Amino acid sequence: MNELETIKNILQEKQASLVVYYKNGEIKEYYQDRVKDIKEILNSNELALQDAIVADKVIGKVAASLLAVAGVKKIYAKVISNYAIPVLEKYNIQYEYDEKTDYIINQTKTGMCPMENKYKDEEDIHKIYNEIIKNM
Repeated sequence: MNELETIKNILQEKQASLVVYYKNGEIKEYYQDRVKDIKEILNSNELALQDAIVADKVIGKVAASLLAVAGVKKIYAKVISNYAIPVLEKYNIQYEYDEKTDYIINQTKTGMCPMENKYKDEEDIHKIYNEIIKNM
């Protein structure tokens, strides 16, 4: 079983929100919603996700942008938005997913996620990164 399959299985079995296979071989599970886990990882060490492999429940444009700037090399998402895919492709990040959706829905399931909506047309992923990681 390869690294991506390993962390996909952990994501499913432990019902984690995020599983990271770090470049040093360490695997960690995270359980917060939205991009909180990614944000905490990058706030503690901006280089932590360099060359990492990530399995996440949901990847929207914001998560894709944060992970692209962080240098992740491969991603699996249970659900991925159409806004996330161009970011991953532009930055040559390999990705797999189970379900593709037009956009990430908000927590009340009444419309688009506010962060996805705010950044859906933003081309500068570094701007997204700086606003989310540095200012929130």
